[in-house]
Amino acid sequence: MGSNDRQHRWRLGAVLASTMLVASACTATDDASPSAGGTDGGGEGDAGEVVMISSQLVPTEEQETMRNEILADFGGTVEFIGAEPGPFNDQVRAQEEAGEGEISIIGGLDGEFSAFAADELLTDLSDVADELADLGINEDYLELGKLGTDQQLYIPWMQATYIMVARNEALDYLPDGADVNTLTWDQLTEWGANIEAETGERRLGFPAGEDGLLHRFFQGYAYPAFTGGVNTTFTGDAANEMWTWMQDTWQYVNPQSTTYGFMQEPLQQGEVWVAWDHVVRLVDALESDPEAFTAFPVPSGPEGKAFMPVIAGLGIPTSASNPEGAKDLIRHLLQPETQATTLTSVSFFPVIGSDLPGDLSAGLQAEADAVAAQQEADDALPALLPVGLGEEGGAYSQVFRDAFQQIVIDGQDPSGVLEALLPNLQAVFETSGAACWAPDPESDGPCQAQ
Repeated sequence: MGSNDRQHRWRLGAVLASTMLVASACTATDDASPSAGGTDGGGEGDAGEVVMISSQLVPTEEQETMRNEILADFGGTVEFIGAEPGPFNDQVRAQEEAGEGEISIIGGLDGEFSAFAADELLTDLSDVADELADLGINEDYLELGKLGTDQQLYIPWMQATYIMVARNEALDYLPDGADVNTLTWDQLTEWGANIEAETGERRLGFPAGEDGLLHRFFQGYAYPAFTGGVNTTFTGDAANEMWTWMQDTWQYVNPQSTTYGFMQEPLQQGEVWVAWDHVVRLVDALESDPEAFTAFPVPSGPEGKAFMPVIAGLGIPTSASNPEGAKDLIRHLLQPETQATTLTSVSFFPVIGSDLPGDLSAGLQAEADAVAAQQEADDALPALLPVGLGEEGGAYSQVFRDAFQQIVIDGQDPSGVLEALLPNLQAVFETSGAACWAPDPESDGPCQAQ
């Protein structure tokens, strides 16, 4: 990965904010089982049959939305397969090893494409990028899609991130002088303590269940906010401070958090008053009763307001059985009407600069405003999703989950736990060969965890 590519990655925070604002300003003008979805509603079927596998939109309801709404007007027939990262990676690689197969289009994250590109499994899509130039796909996102090469190895598709949401009754318990839009993580702890002292209930919430995304909280939020890095600052005084903060905060977190996968349900039920989660996993609460909730940016730590932009893209494997149909599907998914449907139906934000048809709902507007405030903050610190881990992605996230279990749930000393887990983290980098990613400094060869 070249230095120019890394410079573009660092700029994600600013460009993501600008794209969110385009979306918010628009006016009118985990079930991974494969299933066939007939989607020939809008044309002559010239694209033929296209098999798409995606590590995004995996939950059953999102797969159905993809088939029945997002793909509804595509001029062909699509079999959409939503697959968790492990099976997703295995199916793509198995087809490539066989030299042929049914999968013609891949939907995945930037880091997943990096691993495929390293093994030369992706087709150059520069011609498609040129055709779609009028849509205003952000240039920085397109540069990301080149993965450090001179070829367009994936086309940006959709984007998201993580924010905070509170029930409005919780706002009465904010620390004195605190502004919900400029909180610190220490003030979040104080907020939770105030709620517990006044109500007798633990009302903070994190998605710490089996299907939750708590590992992303540490990778993209807590670690960089407290330490300025992730992997190169995994141990040490700043990391110990972060984990001690989490231990102190957990006494104000609803104990049912270890069962939560999506935070929107406990927010709606009133079990939790203040929560962190992915925008897609919060939007139902905001849409169900916009007047009852407040969306706001994540708090800041000693090193800044760390956040994790999530960029999904579309690629075509070199073994695709229908590459031309796959290109047609990419064109369809990038059209303003389809980008608008994707936003309103599954809450992934657009990657194009063109105006979208229709107005945003109150819930989506609240999310867009929170994301923009988060990423325009003076101390904004973007932290990328893991890059280049390939099949080691699960092992990587497990290190952070193990640290959480041992330090926060079991109450062990952070320093000892982190030192014991450090070899596991380094083994991920040695096995995958992955270099460090922002905000860690660039590495020559595998990232060296410290």
